Amino acid sequence: MSGGGFHVHGPHDHELEHAVQEAASGHGHKSDGLTNQIALFTAVIATVGAIFSYMGGATQANAGLYKNNAAIKKTEASNQWNYFQAKSTKQALAEVSRDLAPADRREAYQAKIDRYEKEKNDIKTEAEKIEANAKDWDQKSDEQMHLHHRWAQATTVLQVSIALAAIVLLTRKRPLEWAMFATGIIGVALGAMAWLHL
Repeated sequence: MSGGGFHVHGPHDHELEHAVQEAASGHGHKSDGLTNQIALFTAVIATVGAIFSYMGGATQANAGLYKNNAAIKKTEASNQWNYFQAKSTKQALAEVSRDLAPADRREAYQAKIDRYEKEKNDIKTEAEKIEANAKDWDQKSDEQMHLHHRWAQATTVLQVSIALAAIVLLTRKRPLEWAMFATGIIGVALGAMAWLHL
């Protein structure tokens, strides 16, 4: 492999390659088409599994991004509530000042109180809007993590199916062949569920 990277074969890869080479050369087990059938099945399932694995990684990345967006929005909402609290404190001080002030100054304090009340209502509305937005991001993140788990389940089941294919090539047992096909179908079904957001 170029670039000095590593290439790690699965436990079944060498057995599959060996069985296919034996079938092509006419040596080894009786060539009844089983080897070719399993080789084709394995190639298709491995390709589908690679796509499922990619989708699993993509949904996991999306979940992290959405969770980050939710955290940012929660911080913004917290800042808005702190601002709201500061206005509430100023309003409370203005109310005390109004109550203690001479009659000719009370109107000026009342104007401040009214202004603070309006500002507080605007700040509260904005804080609630930001909190709702944060909740939406959290929900989107949870949905993406659910899909990630579904894609991971599908990929894992397909890997089991491929491992069973190697065992079938070695043992030539029909029940294991049926198990191989069944797990492949289950893996594809799980992937379809992820695709349909179930």
